[in-house]
Amino acid sequence: MTDRPASYDDLPMMQYASNKKSIGVAYLLWLFLGGIGAHRFYLGSVGLGLFQLALCIIGVLTSVIGIGFLFLSPLCIWVLVDAFLIPGMTRDHNNRLIAQLR
Repeated sequence: MTDRPASYDDLPMMQYASNKKSIGVAYLLWLFLGGIGAHRFYLGSVGLGLFQLALCIIGVLTSVIGIGFLFLSPLCIWVLVDAFLIPGMTRDHNNRLIAQLR
């Protein structure tokens, strides 16, 4: 194997390799931190991740007065649906990354 310096043609491939997202990591974040939108943050959907985080915080805080289920129930359904959307969200993120690097 020869040690050669990276050429200009290798740069986009190296940038892609260092910035691409993994389905496995997204599922781990979904499994352990899905209720706070960690998988959304990881895949670049910051706005929806913030919305999931807000629903979780408001739901937990309002559970003291008995209405937290109004926020936590839709969040649970949303997080469950996200389990089926993660492969597509990961693919979309990686495709956008490829388009940016061209």
